Amino acid sequence: MKRFLVGLIIFTLAIGGLVGLLFVGLPYYLAPQDKLVKADAIVAVSGGQTTTRTLGAIKLYDEGYAPLIIFSGAAQDPNSVSNAAAMRKIALSAGVPASAILVEEDSADTYENAQNSARIINDNSIKSILLVTSPYHQRRASIEFKRALGNGIKVINYSTSDENWRRSAWWKNSYALNLTLSEFQKIVFLYLSKPRS
Repeated sequence: MKRFLVGLIIFTLAIGGLVGLLFVGLPYYLAPQDKLVKADAIVAVSGGQTTTRTLGAIKLYDEGYAPLIIFSGAAQDPNSVSNAAAMRKIALSAGVPASAILVEEDSADTYENAQNSARIINDNSIKSILLVTSPYHQRRASIEFKRALGNGIKVINYSTSDENWRRSAWWKNSYALNLTLSEFQKIVFLYLSKPRS
């Protein structure tokens, strides 16, 4: 009986430790942040907090981290301009020259962002990119871009801030909690499935 109780306590502590590690570690896993270095281009994908992602890309451009910005994203409403075109407009109004902006307007999801941006990246002989997205989306976007670009092109992760999601408080509201668990589920699915061609 004593052995059983000791075993039960150890098992409970181990499970509690794993849950705690997941609780604390999951948001850091989702939001990898690389050391900022200069690259050939900045790639900003649309999605949640598109304007914040756009402003993050502009900031990197203004600070001299890359001479080119690629905005990627289709229109949510087929009757309106694409997200990429809207992002371009913001960048132009912030003083980024038109010659320093390329747009990819057909992508409806992260996989397509990566595949369609890869064509532009390869056509322009780009060898390194700063990938700009929201923190909770950074890991999945990075996986998709690395798969699309292969080993010859360096992907540097740069997360913007997000007013609805914080690493240290992702469980405090249902929106952030659902977003976190959904992103983790999508990443698991990515690893378990074969890359699409």
